[in-house]
Amino acid sequence: MAPRKKTEEKASANEASDLVLHYLLKQNRPYSAIDVSANLHNKVTKTAAAKILKDLHEQRRIEGRAAGKQIVYHAVQDANNTCTTDQLAALDAQIASLRTDTATLHATAKAMRSTLSNLNSTLRTADLLEAVAALEAEKVQLTARLGALRAGKAKMVTPEEREEVEREWSRFGALARKRGGIARDMWRFIADQVPDAEKREELREAFDLDG
Repeated sequence: MAPRKKTEEKASANEASDLVLHYLLKQNRPYSAIDVSANLHNKVTKTAAAKILKDLHEQRRIEGRAAGKQIVYHAVQDANNTCTTDQLAALDAQIASLRTDTATLHATAKAMRSTLSNLNSTLRTADLLEAVAALEAEKVQLTARLGALRAGKAKMVTPEEREEVEREWSRFGALARKRGGIARDMWRFIADQVPDAEKREELREAFDLDG
């Protein structure tokens, strides 16, 4: 057997009038009697809502106006709540100041991110010692090779080997230029899709395109 639908408890006459008036004051938007009844979950019937709204309007506690075939009602607007020209100008000045502050904060945040990135890229003491040791070992190797060259013990490069090296150099140079062109095309595409200049700058830094 299907459960019986719960019936909403109806408000009394006085409660209904208070409910309707309080609802209009709280929402501060125009509503018809049907809307008010539905939004109050039928605690006030449509017929009762229409009568209450009509009475409140006649008492000038709310305002009403025709909207097509129905009348919509809303809370009385207090003229004292409107802003003067000076108040509007002050609000505009406050908005401009907040925009300036926002831009400053964005710039500060960007600088802090850059500083943090530099700090993260700084080598630790242990890493520096390891790098120094590697450089010292490389220095020993280069010194030995230089000594061999000065002593005339170096192996002479044949014309064929030289040509092979030059071919490889040309090939890798062409690849580098091709990849550079692809990178520039990709960046132009990305820049076209990102209108915000600051965001584009952040992406360019992230991709290390200026490195």
